[in-house]
Amino acid sequence: MPRIAYVNGRYLPHRDAAVHIEDRGYQFADGVYEVCEVAHGNLMDATRHLDRLDRSLRELRIGWPMHRSALVMVMREVVTRNRVRSGLVYVQVTRGVASRDFVFPENVAPSLVVTAKKVDPGAAARRAETGIKVITLPENRWERVDIKSVGLLPNVLAKQSAKEAGAHEAWFVDTEGNVKEGGSSNAWIVTKDGRLITRPAEFGILRGITRTTLFDVAEKLGLTIEERGFSVAEAKAAREAFISSATTIAMPVVEIDGTPVANGYPGSVVQSLRQAFFDVAEKTPA
Repeated sequence: MPRIAYVNGRYLPHRDAAVHIEDRGYQFADGVYEVCEVAHGNLMDATRHLDRLDRSLRELRIGWPMHRSALVMVMREVVTRNRVRSGLVYVQVTRGVASRDFVFPENVAPSLVVTAKKVDPGAAARRAETGIKVITLPENRWERVDIKSVGLLPNVLAKQSAKEAGAHEAWFVDTEGNVKEGGSSNAWIVTKDGRLITRPAEFGILRGITRTTLFDVAEKLGLTIEERGFSVAEAKAAREAFISSATTIAMPVVEIDGTPVANGYPGSVVQSLRQAFFDVAEKTPA
């Protein structure tokens, strides 16, 4: 069965789906996106994903392409048409199609693209058994990374650098030597006394949806979270380190810049977070 995409009111074969060459997402990266996990036939944390989409749109002064409830219906329909039980649904909204000019066009409707794809549900679990390696890189992105913009070239280059170094993720580091976040994930460490540390999300990082839900998971497990910066040196000396995202949930980090974290194996705290996550996360039937 061919994959199906939704593009501006039409369900199309994935191979035929396209946007206009003067779509401002293509010309200026003038748009935002969300990636929502599909697990066991459910959209995970859909409410929080759509709340963040709403915030990103408001920050860039882009209108909703349709009513929020209608977008949920489109997401569910795309998931259904692609027969995705475990995978991802991708939503992208741009300012729309207009003659190329830097200023906002008037009376232009936003463009909407929704796609979905299957993902091996066991792949992340298998990777979590051994953990991942990360490298660190100097921060080189614009300041408004709290907006989930489609302008991701620095992230692309960081992820490529990680791959070439034999790692899975790259952590951006600020001028003070503190970890900000990964190319496509939030960064965490666990202290010797079992406290979870992650950088505050008010400024300088994206407020990850999985990150937010992990606060609820930690509360259920009786774990303490401290929102503060942490240095690369502190991360290397931590009891545990991990990343969080819709595609990884909580993924153990066992090596940073070639230095093993603790004994170089996944720790018990991150494993407990993984095990409890789906019991806590919001589930919307797809």
